[in-house]
Amino acid sequence: MQNNSTHAMFPDATHDEQAMQSFIKTLRVHVLREFQSSGRSLLESRIEPAIRKVNRDRPPTRKQLREAFARFPSHQAWSSMLRVTQEMLYDTVGPSIERQLPDLISRAQALHGKRGSLTLDPDLELPRYLTAVDIHSKPGSYQQELAPDDLFAGAEFDRTYRLYSMGINGPNLDAGGWSLIAWIKRRYPDFRPKRILDMGCTVGHSTLPYARAFGDDVEVHAIDVAAPCLRYAHARAVAMDETVHFSQQNAEHTNFADGSFDLVVSHLLMHETSRTGLRNVVAESRRLLAPGGVMAHADGIQPADLFQKYYAEWMAHFNNEPFLGSIQDEDFMEICLGAGFRHADCVVGRAPLWRPDLDPDRASETSFLVASARLPLA
Repeated sequence: MQNNSTHAMFPDATHDEQAMQSFIKTLRVHVLREFQSSGRSLLESRIEPAIRKVNRDRPPTRKQLREAFARFPSHQAWSSMLRVTQEMLYDTVGPSIERQLPDLISRAQALHGKRGSLTLDPDLELPRYLTAVDIHSKPGSYQQELAPDDLFAGAEFDRTYRLYSMGINGPNLDAGGWSLIAWIKRRYPDFRPKRILDMGCTVGHSTLPYARAFGDDVEVHAIDVAAPCLRYAHARAVAMDETVHFSQQNAEHTNFADGSFDLVVSHLLMHETSRTGLRNVVAESRRLLAPGGVMAHADGIQPADLFQKYYAEWMAHFNNEPFLGSIQDEDFMEICLGAGFRHADCVVGRAPLWRPDLDPDRASETSFLVASARLPLA
C-alpha cells in the first residue's frame, strides 16, 4: 500500500513499517471478504431458518444472531482473527507515530494560525460513554494526551483509518462527507448553506468537502471532544489549503447561539453516543439551525440486512463500539419528532457512497443511513 495522501501532515512510514501495515491491510481484506462471505452463507442456510422456526417466522434479534454465530467454530476463528487484526493496526501504526511525534507537533505549530482557527477547552467535561472504554479498541481512546500540544491520536487515526477502510473512502478519506453532500443536494436542490457545522469531526476527513461543495463564501465549523484530534485536524486542513474553524465541544451542548447555522451534519457520530446523547445531539442540531436550515446525520448502519445487523452487533461486543448494536433498534423519525421537527419536514433515507473521482451513476453496495430534517423558512 503506497502512501497516497495529498497533505503534508500525513505521517510517514519507514520501509519496514510500511511493509507491516500493508500486510495487516491485506490480512483484513482476506478476513472480511473471505470469512464474511462464508458467514453470510451460514446465516442464510442454517442460522436464520433455525431462529425463524423458533420465532414463528419473526426475524432474528441481535442477541439471537450473536449467540447462534458463536456456536460455530468457523465463526469463532473469524471473530478471533478480526479482533486480532484490529489490535495489530494499533500495535503497528502507534510506534511509527510515536517515533515522529515531535516532528509532527512542530509541523502543526508551523501551520497554526495561517487560516481557519483552533479553539480548545481544557476544562471540557468529556461524556462518560467515551471515557469508560477504549473506543474502537484504540489504546487510550482518542482524547488521551501524551505530550504538550499532543496530536498523536489524530495522526494515528489518519493512518489507521486509511488501512481500516481499505481504499473505499478515497485518498483523502473523505467519501463520507461527499456522500452526504450528494444526498443533501439531491434532496434539497434549492439549498445554499452559508454557515455549516460538522459535529464529531475527529480529524476532519468528512469536514473538508463542505468547504468546497457549496461555494467559496461558506463558513465551516467543526467540533469534537478530543483535543489531540482537533490539533491534527486543524493542521491537516491548513496543509490542504482549506479554511475550517475547529473547536473542542460536546455536540450534545455547544456554545453556539440559537440559529447559528444553515446546515448541521455529522458522519458516523450517531453510533458513538449513548441513547440519551443521541437525542441531545438531534435536539441541539435543531436549536442551532436558522430558519430554512437543514440537519443531516449519517451513519453506516444497515439494520435491514441481517448479516450487517449481526456485524454491527459483533462490533458492539468485541470491538468496543458500545452503541453500534443498539442504535439499529432506534426509530430515527421519532427521534427527529422528539427534537421538535415537524413530521412533514423529516426524512430518514439512505445515501450511497460517492466521491467526486467516482462515476456519479455508479451503484455502490455501501450506503449510509441518513436522519434529516429541515426547518420551515418562517
